[in-house]
Amino acid sequence: MKLLVILPRFPYPLEKGDKLRAYHFIRTLSNANEIHLFALSHTPVSQQAIDEMEKYCTSVHVQRLSPFIGLLHALKNLFTVRSLQIGYWYSRRARRACLSYARSVKPDIVLSQMIRTIRYASHLPMPKVLDLQDALSMNIERRMANSRGFKYFLLHYEFKMLRSAEFNACDIFDRLTIISDTDADAIPQHRGTQIDIIRNGVDFDYFAPLPMPKRTDVVFCGNMQYAPNIDASKYLVEEIMPIVWRTHPNVSVVIAGATPKPAVRQLACDRVHITGSVDDIRPYYAQSQVFIAPMRIGSGLQNKLLEAMSMGIPCITTPLANASLGAQSGTEIQIGNDAAQLASAIVRLLDDQGLRQRQADAASRFVHSHYSWDAVGATLQQVIEQAAISHQSVGKTSTK
Repeated sequence: MKLLVILPRFPYPLEKGDKLRAYHFIRTLSNANEIHLFALSHTPVSQQAIDEMEKYCTSVHVQRLSPFIGLLHALKNLFTVRSLQIGYWYSRRARRACLSYARSVKPDIVLSQMIRTIRYASHLPMPKVLDLQDALSMNIERRMANSRGFKYFLLHYEFKMLRSAEFNACDIFDRLTIISDTDADAIPQHRGTQIDIIRNGVDFDYFAPLPMPKRTDVVFCGNMQYAPNIDASKYLVEEIMPIVWRTHPNVSVVIAGATPKPAVRQLACDRVHITGSVDDIRPYYAQSQVFIAPMRIGSGLQNKLLEAMSMGIPCITTPLANASLGAQSGTEIQIGNDAAQLASAIVRLLDDQGLRQRQADAASRFVHSHYSWDAVGATLQQVIEQAAISHQSVGKTSTK
């Protein structure tokens, strides 16, 4: 089939979870489809990145968006009862460009990523699949719990607008996909639109064990502009590690990830190293005894856990993060409900080399069995083909 893919960000390089998911979707789908990529971008896209995607795409169109105009559109949406982030990613000029591109390509079906692109895909007449990725409304709702004042007002407003947009997506798209059952349960469904679970995968060849000396005890990584990762970093250093340090004062922590906010940078001390952006995250996994993802807010699946497990690093996380992952507590992963339990898991793993090895082996078997990108691509291919068939018998209403 001829497939038009609409993305809110250019999918390469792979420094964000949505880009990683989109890249591997395109890579695997290109085996059986002719891919045409329409990607929005608020930042310049290098020729190297375009060249990478042209390995899998017949054509690539990058549509630049202005961050300033995006902020104006977001502000406008605040007064017109629409989602702020849908406004930030929207432009009339970009929408016209998308329509023109679709007319030129004449795709058999459209695959659109995230609710942010809904206004670009909604008016296209061909069959459409929306990969929600995760339940953004649930993500925002969880962030509301720790917010006050004007920030709470904005988050509450965005929660309601995103929930409405997710509801409307059921009318616009032939099929919806999402990353986990937990996220699917948070999406308001109606009129029989099916939500298919399409999990993420991990590149087992790239995230393979590396024989490197252990220089760090505990590592956490991620995009350090992302609110759930900022919260997790502060939780780790300010609440979990002080408990560990009472009995193990020399335990070291590395927080690795792009563009750390001041709230993350100020966590640095003699026992906590903040790396900032890194060219290759794998050495930070490989040189650490233990990986922890102490997530308290957010949604979706934590790719960082898949990567660390694939590299043979024993992992610790919270019930919230493991709900999407589905690893077995005590054998494939350690789970902690609060700071004391997470600290206890760190100490337990650091003190027992045999336990670290047994858990690492079990985790590696788990991700290899459940998180293959090739299997993900095959499932997505089935969804796309079924959406094309069902579109012929059940019409969807396009909206502006």
